[in-house]
Amino acid sequence: MKVSRALISVFDKTGLLDLARALNRQGVEILSSGGTAAVLRKADIPVLEVSKYTGAPEMFGGRVKTLHPKIHGGILYRRDNAQDNKEAKEQGIGPIDLVVVNLYPFEKTVAMEGVEEDEVIENIDIGGVALIRAAAKNYKDVTVVVEPEDYPSLIREMDENDGRVSEGKRRNLMIKAFERTSHYDWAISRYFGGEGTERFPHRMKLVFERAYPLRYGENPHQKAAAYRLVGERSLFDARIFSGKQMSYNNFLDADSGLHLIREFYGRTACIILKHNNPCGAAVGQTLKEAYQKARATDSLSAFGGIVAVSQRMDAPTAEAMTNMYLEVVLAPGYDPEALDILKQKPSRRILDISDFFHPVRAGDVTFRHITGGMLYQHEDPTVYDLRTAQVVTRRKPTDEQWRDMHFAMTVAKHVKSNAVTLAGHEQLAGVGAGQMSRIDSTRIAIAKARTNKFDLRGCVAASDAFLPFPDTLEELSAAGVEALVQPGGSVKDEDVVRAADEKGMTMVFTGVRHFKH
Repeated sequence: MKVSRALISVFDKTGLLDLARALNRQGVEILSSGGTAAVLRKADIPVLEVSKYTGAPEMFGGRVKTLHPKIHGGILYRRDNAQDNKEAKEQGIGPIDLVVVNLYPFEKTVAMEGVEEDEVIENIDIGGVALIRAAAKNYKDVTVVVEPEDYPSLIREMDENDGRVSEGKRRNLMIKAFERTSHYDWAISRYFGGEGTERFPHRMKLVFERAYPLRYGENPHQKAAAYRLVGERSLFDARIFSGKQMSYNNFLDADSGLHLIREFYGRTACIILKHNNPCGAAVGQTLKEAYQKARATDSLSAFGGIVAVSQRMDAPTAEAMTNMYLEVVLAPGYDPEALDILKQKPSRRILDISDFFHPVRAGDVTFRHITGGMLYQHEDPTVYDLRTAQVVTRRKPTDEQWRDMHFAMTVAKHVKSNAVTLAGHEQLAGVGAGQMSRIDSTRIAIAKARTNKFDLRGCVAASDAFLPFPDTLEELSAAGVEALVQPGGSVKDEDVVRAADEKGMTMVFTGVRHFKH
C-alpha cells in the first residue's frame, strides 16, 4: 500500500523529525495536532493541523482532538469495498494510510511519588488509543506505528519501495499495536482496580518479555528462560560487573537476598543465603564486622552462598571476602577498590542492586504460578510493631533482648516455614528452616548454633508462627535461650506462658505471623 496521507500524534518525540522528513521526501501529506504539529512547524516540515482538516476545533483542554468522522472514517473505510468508497466520497472523507501514535505516559505517571489522582486521570489517553485500534483493525489498508524504535525500518521500507509498505510489515505492526493498547488498558485497570489497596482486580493481564539468557533451569536437564514484566524494571536489569552468567538458581537466591537485606535499609548489615534460606545475618558497626559476624553464623553453609550487604561495598569488606567461595555478591554500589578486589575471583557474580534497594513498602505485590493459575498477594510489609507487642510473662525483656528479638524475627520472616531463629547481639546464631514440625526446626536451630560454637545462654529465639505446645519453649530453655518472640494465638497459649514463667524466660506476643512457603 502506497502511503499518501499520514496522521502523527506522539507524546514521545524521539525520532519524530527523521520520520517526518522521510515522509515529506515521499510526498506524504502530514496531519497532526497540538505539540506534535508545533515541533514539525518549528523544523519547517509541512504539516496540516487536524482542526483545519476536520473543521472542528480542539475541545476541553485537548481531550477531544482526533475523535472525528473525517479522521476515523479516513482510517477505517475499506479501500476494496465499493460501498465504503462511495460513502467516503459522499462525506468528503479522504484516506489516511499511516497512523503514528504513542500514548500519554500513564505507567510513568502512576509510578511517580505522590502523584494525585487528577493528574493520573489526565494521563489516560483516549484519542490515541482509538486511533491505534482503528488503524490496527484496518491493517490491510493502513499502517500503524506505536513505538519510535520502529521508525527506521518503516523509513527504510518506504524508501526502498516507492513509499509503499508491505502487508507483512503492516501485519506485524498491527500485532504490536494491539499488544500496546492491551497493556495500556491493563495498567489503568490495575491502578484503579486496587493495587496497593485491599481490593484486587477481577481480571489481570500480565505481559512478559525475554530478559536474560539462562543455560538451564534448576537442574541441567530442565530448559528455562527469564522474563521481565513489560514496563517494569527487574533484577534481570541489575548491573553485573563480572562473573559467570547468572543461573536460574542464582536469580532465585539473589531475589531472596534482596528482599531480606531491604529489611536493614539505613543500617549496616550483611546477610548470607543458601538455597533461598538465610544461613548468616548480622548488624555491625562497620560493613566488614557485619560480614564477619554473618559468616560466623554458619561458615560451612555459607560456602557457595549469596552475600548481600546494606551499604556501598568498601575495600575492607571486599578484602574479607577474598578467601570465601561465593556465587553472588549484592550491594547498593561499590567503591572502585572494592570492585577490583572482588573481581579477582573471575567466577564470582557481582551485582549492583542500587536501583532496587529501598525500604520494604506496604502495597507491593507478589505472585506465584500454580497449575492453571496464579496466587497474588500483597508482600509481607512489616516485622511487628514494637509499640503493640505484648509481654505475656512475669519476666520483662531487657533493652538488648527487645533489640535481638526484633532482629531474630526479621530474619525468621524470610526463612521457609516452619522457621525458628536464634540470635544474640544482633547476630544470627542458628536457623531451623522448612521443617514439618516446629520442634524439629527448633532442634535444628540449636544444633546449628552448637556446631558453630555459639553459647546460647542469654540468646533469644523467634518463631514465625505460634507454638502449638510448650515443647519448643522447653527445648529452647534447656539450651540456654532466655527470651522468645512469637505471634501467639494458639489454643495452648496459656500452657506455653505458664511453661515460660516456670523456666524464668521472657516471652513476647506480636500478633503477626510470618509463614513463608
